[in-house]
Amino acid sequence: MTEAATPLLIKRYASRRLYNTETSDYVTLEDIAEFIRSGREVQIIDLKSGDDLTRQYLLQIITEHESKGENVLPINVLNELVRSYTDTAQSFVPEFLSHSFDMIKQGQHDMIENLQKAIPDPMAAFGGIEGWRRKQQEFMDAMMGNWGRKKPEEKPRNEAELEAIKRQLAELQAKLKDM
Repeated sequence: MTEAATPLLIKRYASRRLYNTETSDYVTLEDIAEFIRSGREVQIIDLKSGDDLTRQYLLQIITEHESKGENVLPINVLNELVRSYTDTAQSFVPEFLSHSFDMIKQGQHDMIENLQKAIPDPMAAFGGIEGWRRKQQEFMDAMMGNWGRKKPEEKPRNEAELEAIKRQLAELQAKLKDM
């Protein structure tokens, strides 16, 4: 079995600290959330009793994100989840949610795959990263009309103009010394 297919075993000690058995160090809930976001499955086991605490900790991660204003679950969905715990549809809801998320995940995968088929290397179409940045800057310049940017100063057109500017500068310096 590959590492990604094998759940990452996290042990919870009596002190409630969470221990990553692969790296032999302690982890936080945010670390566990990052493992999951990167595609890794986790399993959290109580060291003393052997109970599987994964569901409890995953719900805690969701609760913390929701309380920080990262609202993913609309109120009506939360209300329906609460109702499902007392409703006769209780057995139907977990399976329905699981299938719904599988469909969403498959839809995202298909969309990315179709985009990659349509544009195999989108960056190459713009000339790489630098070309992409240049195009972005051109777009912003066109949209903003160079608003807020200083225009480059015009350069003197010939030697005579350059000499006149030097003379004026020398005169200003002389006046400053006299003050």
